[in-house]
Amino acid sequence: METVADEVREFLTSVIGKEVGPDDDYFASGLVDSLFALELVTFIEYRFKLVVDVEDLSLDNFRTASRIAEFVRHKTGGIRSGGGS
Repeated sequence: METVADEVREFLTSVIGKEVGPDDDYFASGLVDSLFALELVTFIEYRFKLVVDVEDLSLDNFRTASRIAEFVRHKTGGIRSGGGS
């Protein structure tokens, strides 16, 4: 079973066209722009069946696959974290 971070990394790699690590900040590195953030939020909501509320829209929640995984764990109560911790 893939972890949340792995699934997010697969999505990012398919969109960006370059493999990213779990802690790579793809926004700071210039690989993506603010318009991509909308696509990323949409992916997260659809894939993990959650709602990203307005108060969740801090870039810090979405700048790395690891941070997204933590955000998803928080929003789902840890149910969808995948892998062992």
